[in-house]
Amino acid sequence: MARQLTSQRMKSWWHEYRGTLLFLTLMLAFRSAWADWVTVPTGSMNPTIIEGDRVLVDKHVYGLRVPWTLLRITEGRDPARGEIVVFDSPRDGISLVKRVIGVPGDVVALDERGLSINGVYAQYEPGDAKRVSTLLTTTQAWQPEVWRESGVLRTHDVLRIPARRPGPQEFFGPVQVPAGSYLMLGDSRDNSADSRVFGFVPRRNIVGRASSVAISFDPEHLYLPRRGRFLEPL
Repeated sequence: MARQLTSQRMKSWWHEYRGTLLFLTLMLAFRSAWADWVTVPTGSMNPTIIEGDRVLVDKHVYGLRVPWTLLRITEGRDPARGEIVVFDSPRDGISLVKRVIGVPGDVVALDERGLSINGVYAQYEPGDAKRVSTLLTTTQAWQPEVWRESGVLRTHDVLRIPARRPGPQEFFGPVQVPAGSYLMLGDSRDNSADSRVFGFVPRRNIVGRASSVAISFDPEHLYLPRRGRFLEPL
């Protein structure tokens, strides 16, 4: 009798909640394979992405994947130089957000003159100094400088922190990016653990392209939403 009652309760529970379970499963599958958002906890991508940003990720751009796996159903296109991507670290599997600097076959170096790709140096000019005011006060205390990097990549701002320079792995190369791999750097060049630390990133580890900031919460002000960053494109 007890077994019959348990069976009836399970059937009743299933009939009542199956729609909710199906919705949750489809939603999680959508987030795993098509689009999602990630929370950025560190300043390695300052000033482009700041701590507390919730970044939208287009996961289907580089190929539709089987949910919760690295297996791709479709090929999609390859990541392009200069795009901001989300990937699983080849060192420990942690999800990271960085900028693609080198694609397969590129020869990349970073020295006193700056970034070079295939023998061509990037061009630098002062960036928008107002962006410093958007950073955490601990970062502002380092008196960072905003520089605009262009030429070898699409134009974007990078952060230099003279007080933290030179870092132990600041300069490198020239190195050639192997087939099926990519070289990643953070926009905060003096405060980023990137390919200078964990090496090249295999293509299969790249989850998707970071497209915009959905919303941003300020960790220094009770995680209140920041003004002016809603749906800001990256």
